[in-house]
Amino acid sequence: MSGRHLQTGPKDRSDPPAGPAWGHRRTGRPRPKTALLWTFVAVACIELVAVATSATAVQWLAKPLLAPLLLAWLWWAHGRTGPVAVGLVFATAGDVALLVPSDTAFLIGMGCFLGTQLALITAFVGHRRPRLAAMAGYLALWAAANALLWSQLGPLRLPVLGYSLALSLMAAVAVGVNRRVAIGGALFLVSDLLIGVGAAGTTVPGHGVLVMSTYSAALLLITTGWAARAGDSTRRPAGGDTGAATSDGTDGQPGGGISPPR
Repeated sequence: MSGRHLQTGPKDRSDPPAGPAWGHRRTGRPRPKTALLWTFVAVACIELVAVATSATAVQWLAKPLLAPLLLAWLWWAHGRTGPVAVGLVFATAGDVALLVPSDTAFLIGMGCFLGTQLALITAFVGHRRPRLAAMAGYLALWAAANALLWSQLGPLRLPVLGYSLALSLMAAVAVGVNRRVAIGGALFLVSDLLIGVGAAGTTVPGHGVLVMSTYSAALLLITTGWAARAGDSTRRPAGGDTGAATSDGTDGQPGGGISPPR
């Protein structure tokens, strides 16, 4: 993360001010490790190749590492845990469950990802009020998708109905955080919609690769976008909602933010 450093304050009045800090904390924590993000990208690429070539053993090695790598990066970037970190833990469990080819494992994985969606909703709603237009649009999409797939889902109808509602709400409230998180939320919905289409018996060319590519991108954008939200709040113009609380404990007042990763 080039250009990011900790603010320790001037030693005396003649010293120039230091650069922006992560929130208001003045600690000796090292900068977030860019290597973790590059490792995530490399592992995601390995997973995509493994999915495309049906290399199950490689999938078992690569897929369970995706969310933990972002969790580690978030810790370095943020210095503390929170709902988004909890969501990544649930995502790890869900990824492992969905590697097992059985209906029971599928339902367990869905339950784990329901935990992910609820954790993300908790984080995003606590950051900023949801936008009604986004809420209405995603709920309309939820209703239409379930109506189209209802007759083909069989015993999965009710679990999919409940999970997809939480997923749609997550994508809707993500719009109120920042653009990167909003795109991540939309990609998460697309990924799981593809899974739902597959569960309904509809074959999509390159289905597995599409699911994993959109899911990996969603995790990356949501995690890095969430870390970047502190910088968003400090860049608001005067007279804006600068006093809004953020879920990491800062009060939204100017005094340090972060630059989004490149």
